Amino acid sequence: MATRPLPDRVAALAVLDDPTRRAVFDLVARAGRAISRDQAAQALGVSRRVAAVHLDRLADQGLLAVEYRRPPGRGGPGAGRPAKLYRRTEGEVAVSVPERHYDVVGGLLAAAVTESIDTGGDVREVLHRTAYDAGKTIGTAAGNLLAALEDAGYEPRRQDSDSGAVVLGNCPFHRLARQYTALVCGVNLQLLRGVADGAGDSTCHAELDPGPGRCCVRLRPAAS
Repeated sequence: MATRPLPDRVAALAVLDDPTRRAVFDLVARAGRAISRDQAAQALGVSRRVAAVHLDRLADQGLLAVEYRRPPGRGGPGAGRPAKLYRRTEGEVAVSVPERHYDVVGGLLAAAVTESIDTGGDVREVLHRTAYDAGKTIGTAAGNLLAALEDAGYEPRRQDSDSGAVVLGNCPFHRLARQYTALVCGVNLQLLRGVADGAGDSTCHAELDPGPGRCCVRLRPAAS
């Protein structure tokens, strides 16, 4: 569900802990256009070298995008090398502990409501199918059920060696699940069934089994 692994997202946000680097990021973010090292240095009252170090560090972490362009009116032979410019990326970096992915539920709901409006289909049926399809895509990409669950923030763990059941120690949709339990848990169930099918794991069956301190879905051996 996350576009970047949690350690990478933590590292990206950690670079903003430096006051000067945060000031550089805020300057670029508010500029509304790509700015050069010289412009950043002049605006913040630091040397060009200091501005370059911070701009490149932010770009390395994916918080800024880089482009090369000559100033207006300068081109052709003798114009020199294009200037290195920086702008804020359109992507976003979010970190929550435990892992939460409310954007996933939001996307599924928006897609289901849109299809329901366009086709007249029952919104709950569309939502469950949409969730299943999304889960199948996640499972297929991971190729392994436990890996897919771990990457999605579910914190899977074997309940015991005898039963083979998998308990999900975290719900990525926790706050919404508490507010809209039936709706969100139903989405979660279909999503996880899709994950299992996409990962090609026929040994586990996802079923609702809510309990304190864990996800509302448990994975039991398919034969039980």
